[in-house]
Amino acid sequence: MKKNIIISGLVAGAIVTSWMIAGMAGMLKNLEGSLLLGYSTMLVAFSLIYVSVKNYRDKQNNGLITFGAAVKIGLMITLLASTIYVAVWLIDYYYFIPDYFDKYAAHQLAKMKAAGATPAQIKIQSDYLQNFSNNYKNPFFNALVTYSEILPIGLLVTLLCAIVLKRKQKTVELLTAK
Repeated sequence: MKKNIIISGLVAGAIVTSWMIAGMAGMLKNLEGSLLLGYSTMLVAFSLIYVSVKNYRDKQNNGLITFGAAVKIGLMITLLASTIYVAVWLIDYYYFIPDYFDKYAAHQLAKMKAAGATPAQIKIQSDYLQNFSNNYKNPFFNALVTYSEILPIGLLVTLLCAIVLKRKQKTVELLTAK
């Protein structure tokens, strides 16, 4: 089981980080499309949770798995992939694109101006973004924000997989009796 979790977590982490690195260059040109593609990539990466839980259930545990055991496998994969994602983002942010948030803020403010926001609304958003930018420079805050992007997706996939794949003894006996 441990090997299965490590391989799936590393592959899922590689999938989400490869998109992140490749997608950062054009992200501000099409922010909404980039976000959609990013979250879709996370879903694809976390589909390995399903594969891993099913593999463990069918090949290593005689066709049985409890909801709790399936959640445990999914959580371990989610934590490993998410930690890789956060670590790569922190390296990318601090060493290669330290002005990322400034560009993001400028993009958001320009979008507000184009949509006809009032100067007061723009000022409020500008102050908020400046405060967030100051907090984002703190690696711990940055890591928490980055975890909040990816962890909920992995947790949702984990719960869905655990619900779909759980199989107790009585269910297996009924299936084999037919």
